[in-house]
Amino acid sequence: MSTCWCGSGLPYHDCHEKSDQKLTELRKAGEITPDKHLIKNRLQIEGIREAGRINSLVLDAVSAAICEGISTAEIDAIVEKTTRALGGIPAPYQYEGFPKCVCTSVNDVICHGIPSEKTVLRRGDIINVDCTTIYNGYYGDASRMYMIGEVSDTARQLVEVTSQSVKEAEAHLKPYSHLGDIGFYINRLARRHGFSVVREIGGHGCGLKMHEDPYVCHIGKLGKGMVLCPGMVFTIEPMINAGTGRFYVDGGDQWQVYTADGSFSAQVEHMVLITEEGFEILSQ
Repeated sequence: MSTCWCGSGLPYHDCHEKSDQKLTELRKAGEITPDKHLIKNRLQIEGIREAGRINSLVLDAVSAAICEGISTAEIDAIVEKTTRALGGIPAPYQYEGFPKCVCTSVNDVICHGIPSEKTVLRRGDIINVDCTTIYNGYYGDASRMYMIGEVSDTARQLVEVTSQSVKEAEAHLKPYSHLGDIGFYINRLARRHGFSVVREIGGHGCGLKMHEDPYVCHIGKLGKGMVLCPGMVFTIEPMINAGTGRFYVDGGDQWQVYTADGSFSAQVEHMVLITEEGFEILSQ
């Protein structure tokens, strides 16, 4: 009996034969199906799951420390210290030239905020802390939103809707559903509340590299896009703005992305695995 193509070492019959047959049927029906390199084997999933666990522990350390008066540079130091103490490596550091160990995006910064001693959190701020950890060669990725003290009603609603939109998308995750379903449910909820979803920046495959295919757009159509099959690992991380969905990139550092109208932006990121039964959150 031949071993499976995925590298798990298991017999093909006990591993990917059933899902391969399903994907072949879907492909013949005109569906977009994932290439084999997007499907993780059981050993890889174990490694990614552990990296995700470590990544969540790092964010737990941030959650315990974040408060009014802390600088984003101090948050970066917490991430680096905790990550290394747990045996991991902060993946963002020097990734394509990024200068810090974590992204800290405050108020109108949509993503890729650079930690700085000059950026001190004040009452009324909202901040996204986006953390990616390399552990034993595998990647865990997630981000959390924090509200500092009393925030405006709009800011609170924005954070709550962003968090709920991720849960809404996850509630419909199942094997052989579609990538477009994720964006449909997120965008529908955001629009109901008068918010805008950033189309051009989204989620991505993850686990063996920091960024892999497929691209996960958070605006989509039901039943459209790539079929999601067991073994796929990717992030759901909508960036939702209180105002326009348009943005610009800082002309100086070429990293920080701002809302075009100065409105607040929120992001919540989970790394998920599609399973035979549904899905599993690997880091949040």
